[in-house]
Amino acid sequence: MHRYLILLALAPLVSAPARAQDRTITLAGRRVAVWEPRGTSTTPAPVLFFSHGFGACETSSNFLKTTLAARGYWVFAPRHADARCGARGATAPVVSFGLPAEWSDATYVDRANDLLAIHGALQASPPYARRLDFSRVGYVGHSLGGYTVVGLAGGWRAWGTPPGLRAVLALSPYIEPFVTHHTMANVSVPIMFQGGTADNGVTPFVTRRGGAYDSAPAPKYLVVFSGATHEAWGDRRKASHEDILAYSVAFLDRYVRDRAPTPTLTSVRSGVAALRFAADTAAR
Repeated sequence: MHRYLILLALAPLVSAPARAQDRTITLAGRRVAVWEPRGTSTTPAPVLFFSHGFGACETSSNFLKTTLAARGYWVFAPRHADARCGARGATAPVVSFGLPAEWSDATYVDRANDLLAIHGALQASPPYARRLDFSRVGYVGHSLGGYTVVGLAGGWRAWGTPPGLRAVLALSPYIEPFVTHHTMANVSVPIMFQGGTADNGVTPFVTRRGGAYDSAPAPKYLVVFSGATHEAWGDRRKASHEDILAYSVAFLDRYVRDRAPTPTLTSVRSGVAALRFAADTAAR
């Protein structure tokens, strides 16, 4: 379990601001980066909320957010209290990553509150409310952000489930606390886990027998990218970006937009080391 300490060293690598979001706004007292859907449609568009990793920044994973906006999604990403945004040095987590049994629904509940607060503020804001489809909502998170969004999907029932939530995309997620506390079975929406063969601090705990993937209810997917490290979902290391985008878009389009499944969801691309799924009537 000590390998989770790797996350502390990785935080500066994934936190450099991308500065390509459409704008930064204040919602419910939080700083929020916004990516607006492209196109000329006047109908309300589906909404994604993104939770960044420990010590990272609301502008991280810009490559993914920009692509999702181009596909017609609104993307909102708050700055959490642990954000470093490129600042040197690292801070310790509130509870050690190596002690998942000591995590509880009080651990990083502030992150959950950030997402719930901006979700509610957008629904109450007339300029946004008429442009956002709150019946089609997805939550996306990297690393500790993965913990945050899985907690909101049922990992911590005390957090509650956001209205309209249809799917969760967990990118190299730290979610061992839910496995340890036997709460992964409470996840109430379709979930996709992504990991990497070189993501030694996190992915093995998702893929192991009895781990996060095994413990989650269907529909569920697990994609492991060849050579991907923990920072593969950042903007600097691009080797896996094309594959990350392909599976992320396919999953979100299927479960947030309720579109017909594409072959990508159940196909092994050249950059993929492993693919597992239990969805609809298919399992592998």
